[in-house]
Amino acid sequence: SFSEWEITEWSEQQAVFNFLYDAIELTVVFGPPIDGDVFGEDPSRKIVSLNFESLLDEEKAPPSSCLVQRLIFQFIESQGCWQEKCSTLYYLPQVLHDVSLVVSRCKVLGEEIEFLERWGGKFNLLKTEVNDTKAKLLFSASTAFAKFELTLFLSANYPSASLPFTVQNHIGNIGEEEISAVLSRVPIGYHYLRRIVSSIHQHLLRDPR
Repeated sequence: SFSEWEITEWSEQQAVFNFLYDAIELTVVFGPPIDGDVFGEDPSRKIVSLNFESLLDEEKAPPSSCLVQRLIFQFIESQGCWQEKCSTLYYLPQVLHDVSLVVSRCKVLGEEIEFLERWGGKFNLLKTEVNDTKAKLLFSASTAFAKFELTLFLSANYPSASLPFTVQNHIGNIGEEEISAVLSRVPIGYHYLRRIVSSIHQHLLRDPR
């Protein structure tokens, strides 16, 4: 019911699809057309290769975009040989759907990171930093006499699984046990990261401990 892709080329030899504001390109190379298939769209037509390529300029792109790109390619690489999954045109719509689903989820995650970078102060969040596929969140609240860094380990299946984390305490007595108790009450799903931050702020940082 949704798509995150655009066709930029469909010729006798190949099709090219773009995802994520033209940051990812998928090239699908076809085998010979089947007799009588004028448009080369017979579902049983062989696919010779599928190749994903990153077109993102990581040096110029914001950290949130680089994170999204890494997670999507983490998914792409985890699937093994795409040509085995998609040996004929019949399977191509499913591939486009599967990739779209991951692109859509990771895109929302990127937007959440950008939101926290801009508005984190409202949640006692001093700093939001992306390092490879980790999000480092530095919280500080004088009312709760607390300062700590929460590192969340992100993956391409976000937000459908709880996030592994570590806590580095700087001031006060908020550590892994306290964070774990809060995170266990945050259901997985849409805007999971934002809800984690909001819940930590609400339950651990608003009132003096």
